[in-house]
Amino acid sequence: MAEPLLDIQDVHVTFDGFRALDGITLQIFPRTARVIIGPNGAGKSTLLDTVIGRTRATRGRVVFRGQDVTRLPEHRIVRAGICRKFQTPGVLEQMTVHDNLAVAVRRKKQWWAHFRIGLDAGERARVDEVLAEIGMTGQRDRRAAELAHGEKQWLEIGMVLASDAELLLLDEPTSGMTPAETDRTAALIQRLAQQHTVVVIDHDMAFVEKLAAPVTVLHQGRVLKEGNIQTLRDDPDVIAIYLGRARKQDHAAS
Repeated sequence: MAEPLLDIQDVHVTFDGFRALDGITLQIFPRTARVIIGPNGAGKSTLLDTVIGRTRATRGRVVFRGQDVTRLPEHRIVRAGICRKFQTPGVLEQMTVHDNLAVAVRRKKQWWAHFRIGLDAGERARVDEVLAEIGMTGQRDRRAAELAHGEKQWLEIGMVLASDAELLLLDEPTSGMTPAETDRTAALIQRLAQQHTVVVIDHDMAFVEKLAAPVTVLHQGRVLKEGNIQTLRDDPDVIAIYLGRARKQDHAAS
């Protein structure tokens, strides 16, 4: 059996006495996609923050490729091969689509290298590959500020991809997207999972279903259930804490 790429072992995170994560244990294997869902406050974003080193575990371990990264600084975790996309796009709006990807692909990460030295042949080829992968080759020379919201989301996914990270953490990648954009994003993530390991947080159950990936449900900082979305939709515990609440809101709005 393959070794897990990411092994989260009994991780606890406490903020001023509040247990944001309460003993999370989770294994994610290479070249797979995993979706994490749960109500607001369940600990989803805190879990990604802990994996990337932005938040420190109070107890437990985060192991990546067999290395304990629990106490490493965030920049070293990124260099080890983990990259995160946040819910709000963090693109450099005054730069072009191409130049945003060039910053991400640059092997020499010192900030001054982006301005003093051009990309080498391999880096230029990688930018072109990523542009094609995210479907934005025709927009390479547009400023990021001119892009629609969904396009900014794709660009930031491209920046995560351009970093050549092995583990991609995507926090609500379809936030603010139209149904057609959401479908395109689901297809993109499925392609990415053929070469990378992808962890996705999202609230859109139709999108989650399109990903056809294993789902982990968090509740009050713990793993409540795991399985496929079709089974979890009908699970009484999941309905009670998450899906049922969403359905009640839909009925109230109709």
